Amino acid sequence: MVHTGACVASLLGQGGSKKYGLTWKWLRYFKNDRDRRDLVTCGSAAGIAASFRSPVGGLLFALEEMASWWRGALLWRAFFTTAVIAIVLRAWIDFCLSGKCGLFGTGGLIMFDVYSSNMSYHLTDVPPVLVMAFVGGILGSFYNYLLTKVLRIYNLIHEKGIFYKVLIACSISIFTSCLLFGLPWLASCRPCPPDASEDCPTIGRSGNYKKFQCPPGHYNDLASLIFNTNDDAIRNLFSKDTDTEFQYSSVLIFLISCFFLSIFSYGVVVPAGLFVPVIVTGASYGRFVGMLVGSYTDLNHGLYAVLGAASLLGGTMRMTVSLCVIILELTNNLLLLPLIMIVLLVSKTTADAFNGNIYNLIMKAKGLPYLKGHAEPYMRQLTVSDVVMGPLQLFNGIEKVGNIVHVLRTTGHNGFPVIDESPPPEPPVLFGLVLRAHLIELLKKKSFVSTPVRTTTDAFRQFSSEDFAKRGSGNGDKIEDIELTEEEMEMYIDLHPFTNASPYTVVETMSLAKALILFRQVGLRHLLVIPKMSCRSPIVGILTRHDFMPEHIFRLHPALVSSRWKRLRLRLPVREKSFRVS
Repeated sequence: MVHTGACVASLLGQGGSKKYGLTWKWLRYFKNDRDRRDLVTCGSAAGIAASFRSPVGGLLFALEEMASWWRGALLWRAFFTTAVIAIVLRAWIDFCLSGKCGLFGTGGLIMFDVYSSNMSYHLTDVPPVLVMAFVGGILGSFYNYLLTKVLRIYNLIHEKGIFYKVLIACSISIFTSCLLFGLPWLASCRPCPPDASEDCPTIGRSGNYKKFQCPPGHYNDLASLIFNTNDDAIRNLFSKDTDTEFQYSSVLIFLISCFFLSIFSYGVVVPAGLFVPVIVTGASYGRFVGMLVGSYTDLNHGLYAVLGAASLLGGTMRMTVSLCVIILELTNNLLLLPLIMIVLLVSKTTADAFNGNIYNLIMKAKGLPYLKGHAEPYMRQLTVSDVVMGPLQLFNGIEKVGNIVHVLRTTGHNGFPVIDESPPPEPPVLFGLVLRAHLIELLKKKSFVSTPVRTTTDAFRQFSSEDFAKRGSGNGDKIEDIELTEEEMEMYIDLHPFTNASPYTVVETMSLAKALILFRQVGLRHLLVIPKMSCRSPIVGILTRHDFMPEHIFRLHPALVSSRWKRLRLRLPVREKSFRVS
């Protein structure tokens, strides 16, 4: 649901879909980087709010995981989005309660009203909870480790073609179906409890007591977990006053199967999430721990299931505030707040000692240049001039069309500095930054002049604001699609009216850590590095996301690998840099 909400928001930020006729003029106001990022952030918050009926949790999830720069306007927009989601979802749940939703039941994964308001715990109950949180953090880090290994294998298989993608998806599906159908045969039948709160065995699709080849008056506890949706399995594990409902072996088998099946099913070419499978796995882990320590504590097994889900979520997702609120909104009991806070803090701290959170690891495996919210200690040992690389491609304020076409065809850069030549012996002056998409638009509209002179404001008349708006993914024009004659290649383009004359710049001696904070919080794509002395070239280089990635930094400075976690500043030798000017 988080992915779905983000995709819908991204589609709206691109102006809708012309292919399906879903376009509106008012969507053009979102065709820029900042508003599109805000829309995607609000979409992810809407996904969490809709999945768990947790509007505040969705808002905090967007704050903790999605937004790189949080401001008041974004806070209001995300809050408005989750509030609308809560109202619409409440209306649909009321509609479904009337029995008109068919197989959708009573609204899907909504609040688990697990405990009564008089629930209590004592100081002697805290040590086993801490141990469970510690082990949950280790399990969460191990889960992340295995998932990254499996994703690497899947990526190698997917590179071979569509046939192999479909083959592995069908293989995982068949294996999962056979395994889940065979596992309940390992569990023995149990007599129905005399004080059961529902029919035993269960009549219908959902329930805690699945018959599965058992005689009348008996149920199979493992089948009750497997032959249910994830929502109902969570309800069964979270439910109170059911301490004698499950056997040790059944919960352990369900825990192991959920742990590994959720890993192997993620990454195939079918929609598969992480949030709910991790909750199911964590709930079974907590239930098993509760059964082990049942005689030494006053807490019921359902509460341990909630805390186990929190520990595994904290060990894999590494979120604290948003997870705490989401679980509270799911269980509908504020008395759980102290225990959930302790569990999340312990599990996250334990897992952080081994690897990163699951989302960062997946993005790293996919090769996406994701920037962390903080600077690593070794970045304080470097300046921005230590990581910029050449050759640097420059354009003059009035540039020949042939030079622009050559640079665009031979490089993949998306931003180019524009300089103005000064009378000798003065050095050139940095005028600004022009984007690749804007250059292609100028070539497409053939906004040329025959002589190298600056144009007037008439140059804007053949363009509209939509021509320079940010395009959707895969909808941008390519330089290979533009055809120009030999005569047009010898003409000129005045770049001054179409150049950003006030780009963000930093001095070459600035700390790389400070530059990273500026780059991420402002949401930049290009950061110009200018020289400290004015007698040199007006620009030293351009910083992009890739220049802040650890792989790039360690490749340039291998000595930092051994001293990666040292906070002492090292004296690095000054390297001479030379850039080719085009």
